[in-house]
Amino acid sequence: MQTATLPAHARPRRLRRAEYDTLAGEGFFRGERVELIQGIVVEMSPIGPAHANPLDLLVERLVPALVRRARVRVQQPFALADDSEPEPDLAIVPLGQYAERHPDRAYLIVEIAETSLEYDRETKAPLYAAAGIGEYWIVDVNARCVEVFEGLAAGQYTRIRRVEADGELVVPGFDDAKVRVGELFGS
Repeated sequence: MQTATLPAHARPRRLRRAEYDTLAGEGFFRGERVELIQGIVVEMSPIGPAHANPLDLLVERLVPALVRRARVRVQQPFALADDSEPEPDLAIVPLGQYAERHPDRAYLIVEIAETSLEYDRETKAPLYAAAGIGEYWIVDVNARCVEVFEGLAAGQYTRIRRVEADGELVVPGFDDAKVRVGELFGS
């Protein structure tokens, strides 16, 4: 298939989140795993067992610890910016009713990277930081560790630390909501 060549003055038109939501509501993306990132509809990778297992274990640990204090959302839309509505693997958001509108604030966002590590670091981390998400975790399935992005200042993360299998993670604002990294990988 040949790719169209656009004239030099042509610019692709990006979608706004409201337009994307309308299209999704009308079933335009039915059966597809997509998210809106910087105005572009991006296909997401299929979820394999190595990706699903750490997510299941995070849910098992965090839902009981946060019940009636925060909502744990799994692979649900997050109203990040006017042009972005990612579907992070896990979002810990304030309690509330989200029947009319997706949440736009979070205590923590978690992405699980099996094949998407560079994308999660280079594209999503700056977007989450710019939106004021104070802490962002990338569960690196291949390296069996978690990268923690924190220290938000001027819309950027100032610290990235790597937590190995023998380390422990704590959900920001909830000192009793903890996860041992090794548990996410069955060790």
